[in-house]
Amino acid sequence: MTSTTAETWSAHADIAQQSLDHFFRVGGSQYLANSHPHDRGNTEVFNYWWLAHVIDARTDAWERSGDPAWRSLAIVARDNIVERNGGQLFNDYFDDMLWFALALERVHEATGEQQYLDEAIAIWDHVIAEGWNDTLGWSLAWRKQQLAYKNTPANGPLVILGVRLSRHDDSRDYLGCARTAFDWLTANLVGADGFVEDGVNREGDGAVDTQWRFTYNQGLYVGAAVELFGATGDRSYLERAVQTAVAAVRSLSDGTVFPDEGDGGDEGLFKGVYYRYLGELLAVLAAEDSFADERAELEAFLRAGTDALWANGLVGGRLRPGNDWSKGPVEWIPYSTMVSAIFAVEQRARLEARDAEAGDAAAGDAGAETVVPEGVPAAG
Repeated sequence: MTSTTAETWSAHADIAQQSLDHFFRVGGSQYLANSHPHDRGNTEVFNYWWLAHVIDARTDAWERSGDPAWRSLAIVARDNIVERNGGQLFNDYFDDMLWFALALERVHEATGEQQYLDEAIAIWDHVIAEGWNDTLGWSLAWRKQQLAYKNTPANGPLVILGVRLSRHDDSRDYLGCARTAFDWLTANLVGADGFVEDGVNREGDGAVDTQWRFTYNQGLYVGAAVELFGATGDRSYLERAVQTAVAAVRSLSDGTVFPDEGDGGDEGLFKGVYYRYLGELLAVLAAEDSFADERAELEAFLRAGTDALWANGLVGGRLRPGNDWSKGPVEWIPYSTMVSAIFAVEQRARLEARDAEAGDAAAGDAGAETVVPEGVPAAG
C-alpha cells in the first residue's frame, strides 16, 4: 500500500471521528445524544460504557494524528462519565467499570497524568473486592446483583486491564489475576474451534448461554490473549488469539462484514470491540514470521469491511452507518453504532500506515547505494 492510501484512511478516520460530534453532540451534561435523530426513546439515558469507548476512540485519534484536540476530547468524555455518575467512578456492573478503567489507563499513557492511572487502579481494586469470587472457579462476576453469573464481557477486560496495570507496578499480582481469569475463560467459555461464548450460570443452573453469539466476546478474548502474549512471551496465547480472530470471521461474518447484531443500542458497539482488538493482534502479527495465511485473511477482512462501511455509510460527506455495513444509511442509529465504525476505520488507518512504513523501508533498502570494497570490481 502506498503512503497515499495511508493518508486517505487517516483522513477517513478524522471524518469518522468528526461525524460523531456532527450527528450526536448536544449541549449540557448530556454531551452526546443517544441516537440520531435525537427523538427516539429515552434520550437522557446515561450509557456509561458507551462513553468509556468514546474515550478509547478519541485516544486512537490522538495516537494516530498527534493532535492534542483529540486527547482533550477523550478527557471531556471521561469528565462526562464522572459528572453524570454522581461524581463517582463506580456502578453496579463490573464490565462497565472495567471498560472505563481501560480507557483511563490509556488516557494516563497519553497525558502522563497520574490521576487517570490512580482512577484505573481504584476501579480494579473495587471490582476485585466486590466481584472476584470462586463460584464455578475463581473469576469475575458480571454485576453486583448476580455474583454467581460469570461471563466474557467481565473477565475479558479484567485480563486486559490486569496485564496493563502490571506494566506500571509489578509489586502487585495483577498479572497473576489476569492469567487466572484467562484460564477460567478458556476452560469454561471457549470451544475447541476458538469460538467464545457469552456467559455461564445466568439462571443459576450452570448452563452456558450458547444462544448469544456476539462479536465482542471474540474481540475481548483476542485482546486478552494478545496482552498476555506480550507480557509473557508464551506463544500459546498468540495461537489462541489468532484462532479466535479467524473463528469470528468465519462463524459470524459473510467474509466482508458482520451482520446487524440487534438494535437495542448496546449491540451497536459489539463489532467495534472486535475491530479494536483485531487491530492489536494485527500489529503483533506484523512483526511475526508465522501465521502468514491467517494474517492475510484478517487483514483482508478489515479492508473489505471498512471499504464496505465507507462505500455505504456516507451521508453528505460524513459517516453515518447502520449496524450492517453492506447496506446504505438507515433512519435511526444509536451513537454506539457510530463508535464501532470509528474503531474500525481507525484500525484500517493504522494498518495502512504500517504497510506504508514497511513499503518505504523496503524501497529505501532497495535504493541504498552499494558500497564496493576497495580493489573489488563493480558488477557489470
